[in-house]
Amino acid sequence: MSRALLSHLLHRPPLLSSRSGIRGVGALHSRLRTLRLNCSAAEATASADETPAPPARKKRVVSGVQPTGLVHLGNYLGAIKNWVALQDLYETFFFIVDLHAITLPYEAPQLSKSTRSTAAIYLACGIDSSKASIFVQSHVRAHIELMWLLSSSTPIGWLNKMIQFKEKSRKAGDENVGVALLTYPVLMASDILLYQSDLVPVGEDQTQHLELTREIAERVNNLYGGRKWKKMGGRGGSLFKVPEALIPPAGARVMSLTDGLSKMSKSAPSDQSRINLLDPKDVIVNKIKRCKTDSLPGLEFDNPERPECSNLLSVYQIITGKTKEEVVNECQDMNWGTFKATLTDALIGHLQPIQGNLLR
Repeated sequence: MSRALLSHLLHRPPLLSSRSGIRGVGALHSRLRTLRLNCSAAEATASADETPAPPARKKRVVSGVQPTGLVHLGNYLGAIKNWVALQDLYETFFFIVDLHAITLPYEAPQLSKSTRSTAAIYLACGIDSSKASIFVQSHVRAHIELMWLLSSSTPIGWLNKMIQFKEKSRKAGDENVGVALLTYPVLMASDILLYQSDLVPVGEDQTQHLELTREIAERVNNLYGGRKWKKMGGRGGSLFKVPEALIPPAGARVMSLTDGLSKMSKSAPSDQSRINLLDPKDVIVNKIKRCKTDSLPGLEFDNPERPECSNLLSVYQIITGKTKEEVVNECQDMNWGTFKATLTDALIGHLQPIQGNLLR
């Protein structure tokens, strides 16, 4: 790893900070220093007779996006757009997961640039730093420290079963695969457990990683929780909360424009396969015009023989905020030319305010 990349990961100052509670990276560092095993704090409390009962604590949600490549429509509809609603309902931590971005080869200067660009997109999309904690993963070293502690209690057999590791290692070849690709899920578990998360927004392709996080939390709680934890100076009980999945009602997985069976991805070789959030109007028009469709009459959801049709209808549904029934009534008798024009107008109208916010 180059000196420049180490400098980016270890010495760059916090990117953003919020104003209240433990919001912001600076406040996180302050609180994390008081954590035992970087996961729980001993808080002084006044007696019940002297103080009124505190308000019910909001459940905590943690999520993030890798700063690799340009943020695309799949990232937005599958994650960031949902975060905007979640920040009003929960205590939220949304970070830029730059440590995950180096599991595969990457240029340090581009990583730094993409990290800042991703943070700007968070804000442009409507994430409010007065409501949500926004920070860069590598600026909170406890992520790595806790990962090492969790690794000591995680059987390697659990990691060998991870589907994404098998797929990526097969593509790269065993001799080119770094250890970090294998231990990636443990770092993800650290990201979640460090903040005692109650809920984690996940798509269909991420459920296995969350299940591993739950298994790691339960194993560590069993090995070191309860009386053992109390003898170590803790408060007793479990060390970690076992998080639950928070699955969005729609849009959890946006598929490629060139292959309705593949997820829209930053790493796909063809830029035609995705709509980037910063794509200008003419590029969006061209990509939708050229996207893969079929020759069957009418438009319909959930037909396994028409994955591209279902994907494009789902995108239109989420962008417009309409129900599935409303989309069916509006679009089922359209031909592809008419629907593509309708979808293009909806996409451009939705993305223009975000692009405008970035130019301010």
